[in-house]
Amino acid sequence: MPPTPRSGGVLEVSVHRRMLWIGPAAFPLNNLTRVEATKLKPERGVTFVRLLKWLAFTAVVYVFFMAATENEAEVAESGQPMFVLFLVGLIGYFVKVLVEPAKPILAVETAGGSLAVVTLPSVEQLRTIAGQIVHAVNHPEAEFTAYVHELNNYNGPVFHQNGAQNTGIKL
Repeated sequence: MPPTPRSGGVLEVSVHRRMLWIGPAAFPLNNLTRVEATKLKPERGVTFVRLLKWLAFTAVVYVFFMAATENEAEVAESGQPMFVLFLVGLIGYFVKVLVEPAKPILAVETAGGSLAVVTLPSVEQLRTIAGQIVHAVNHPEAEFTAYVHELNNYNGPVFHQNGAQNTGIKL
């Protein structure tokens, strides 16, 4: 078995004895259905809608806060800077997400719907690894080792396995 991933979000991608190892996860080579190196574009439309929802929520909370403290001018005035700071932080965060460039990824998918996604600074490096994986599928003696990075998003490392539309057994 390959060694555990190195610290700092670095994962080992290797092929040994007809198994593709991505960190601690193993995928049989004959079970792979897709190996793709591409650029993952941020979902700017979804992010913009999420920003609008948060702005609307903040406006509603602010209106309720001002209505609740109508007779208490001191409390209302002390709450305004808090809302301004929250709005500035909210807008700053979403602007950062909106201007984020496309990220190079290597996606490996299996027949069972499992998916592993990792990244490197360049798509060309990922295409080289994808080519090595595809070569190993057709050549049983092929073995290699490469190092990639975990792809982080809001849910933590994206290096995980997901069953596509897996609902379990329905009786």
